[in-house]
Amino acid sequence: MKFSCIAVAAVTISLLPSFASTEAFVPRTVSILTPREKYYAPVKNLYGGGQQQHLAASSSSGTLAEIPTSPIPGMKPGTSGLRKKVEIWQGIDDEIKEKYYVENFIQSLLDTAKANNKGEIPKTLIVAGDGRYFNDEAIQIICRVLAGNGVENIWVPRSGIMSTPAVSAAIRTREGGSADGGIILTASHNPGGPGEDFGIKYNENYGQPAGEEFTDALYERSLEISSFKTVQGSPDININAPAGTTFSLSPTSAVTIIDPFTEYVKVLKESFNFDEICEFAKHPDFSILFDGMHGAGGPFAQRILIEELGFPKSSLMRCDPRPDFGGCHPDPNLTYAAELVKKMGLKSDGSADESAASTAPTLGASNDGDGDRNLIAGAGCFVTPSDSLAMICDNWKAIPHFEKAGGLKGVARSMPSSAALDIVAESLDIPLFITPTGWKFFGNLMGSKEQFDKRDYTPFLCGEESFGTGTDHIREKDGLWAMLAWISILIDANKDTAEGQPLIQVKDVVMNHWVKYGRHFYCRYDYEAVETDAANKMVDLIRDNYINGDLSALNEDPSGIKLVATEEFAYTDPVDGSVTSNQGLILFFRYANGDDARVIFRLSGTGSAGATIRMYLEKYEKEKERYGEAAPSILKSLADRAIALVQLQELTGRESPSVIT
Repeated sequence: MKFSCIAVAAVTISLLPSFASTEAFVPRTVSILTPREKYYAPVKNLYGGGQQQHLAASSSSGTLAEIPTSPIPGMKPGTSGLRKKVEIWQGIDDEIKEKYYVENFIQSLLDTAKANNKGEIPKTLIVAGDGRYFNDEAIQIICRVLAGNGVENIWVPRSGIMSTPAVSAAIRTREGGSADGGIILTASHNPGGPGEDFGIKYNENYGQPAGEEFTDALYERSLEISSFKTVQGSPDININAPAGTTFSLSPTSAVTIIDPFTEYVKVLKESFNFDEICEFAKHPDFSILFDGMHGAGGPFAQRILIEELGFPKSSLMRCDPRPDFGGCHPDPNLTYAAELVKKMGLKSDGSADESAASTAPTLGASNDGDGDRNLIAGAGCFVTPSDSLAMICDNWKAIPHFEKAGGLKGVARSMPSSAALDIVAESLDIPLFITPTGWKFFGNLMGSKEQFDKRDYTPFLCGEESFGTGTDHIREKDGLWAMLAWISILIDANKDTAEGQPLIQVKDVVMNHWVKYGRHFYCRYDYEAVETDAANKMVDLIRDNYINGDLSALNEDPSGIKLVATEEFAYTDPVDGSVTSNQGLILFFRYANGDDARVIFRLSGTGSAGATIRMYLEKYEKEKERYGEAAPSILKSLADRAIALVQLQELTGRESPSVIT
């Protein structure tokens, strides 16, 4: 296959001692690391252990104030918000001692939103986080800044925790979609806790991540800011109060505690046949295992998988949110989801561990910190994100959201994702788009009709190789949606399986797909926290020597893997016409036997310190005898060739990647 990059009523949640959907939300306490300015009442409901004194709904309000400040360098959002070490946000970092870091960023965000809304401040905003360290204190600060700026309605989920897909669903559908946007406190798949990461992102009024035009304007505003507005003297918001409780922060602004589940459960029920899944869950040979990685997705898995669909409680692991994610790195890949990977009968490279596969659950999945990413595995079978996307596309009839509409009207993948989707889209005659990394690019395509009154591409399916899959039920990737999609695929695959016969497994679906379309061997090398100058030198070398250089001057390599073409990916948005450049350096290779392959180098925008170099490897294979081999071993010689060409080890000092997935 030739590789190309052409982009064409209130609910009260009770505090239950048993493991129910609310258990992960039971308040606990730890001490705050640093005191805020005295106009902030002390926050004493961060997660930890112990008891908490509850506050009643407050009718008192504080005093509006405008506090002088000065610009803070570096507030440039990446692919999904601004991520920094938590001490920077807290104002206690040894180098960046800016006590108003949160306030500056939120004021810049509000000024940008106001400018985009004909000079009117947003009327209704959601504030929610993934439960990581500093989540609760930040909510208090942000709500006061929102009230100080005149935001009338501030919705905060009970406990302050809400997955990113659930926030998107609430923006789109709560009270008829009356929210103007959502402020989400997350650093996604990055670690949490003291010394780790914290982040803030903004989703706009259709539930989609803010686009580059918005984030660029926010950054420019952060360089000009001279003051921020807030409220002084109001009591703390009791974020653990029952849903429906309101707290007055000013004469014109109030916080309402909302149920975090309602809208999300509703959109999933509209996307899938819950009755059918409930029935299949009773099959004695079908079992699932979901790893919440102590992130925001855990309580939603409890609510959906256990309470709504009837799977046993043993189907969940690590589904209680913790401020440090239990010490784990909440990134659902082969390395960081190692416990789930082992339980699914897999080795660390994704190949089957035959000694364990026979007793593994039928289907396994994992979420990241904010619940939008997913890892999918069957017993002894790891499904790469790129393959998962292609297989969901090929099995669209099993997904009611797609089937009710007569099929998909558009699909998209991020450029670094494998071309597995491309072949399926071509076979099914579905419009395909190849975008830069970042869910905001998919948002425009999903909103083509809704927002821009252009061609309707919904129902729409999209995904990224970085374990993100989603559709137009919301405007974010959605980890639980991906798991329910795979359950639906297995139900459809087994519709003719006679009673007493063995079920068709995930590995059967995967192998049948490869036999039909061929296999795209694919993996990613991550070099995390590389010194920024060294990473930039490597990028400059690739541009100078290969993108703009003379490939004919290259010497033959003993591997027989020849560099035959290069490209630096740029994207022209087919909906709004915007152009996004410098989105990845692509090296196209050819093996001695004529097989095509490609390697992509890209600096990730999701880290909080230094640079993360991502190297994406892909080789298309039609030889069925090789389909069962592990991708990292198949791609090792290609990786070695590319690493040598770009002098990665010499320039960065890294002899091996931090993660191979």
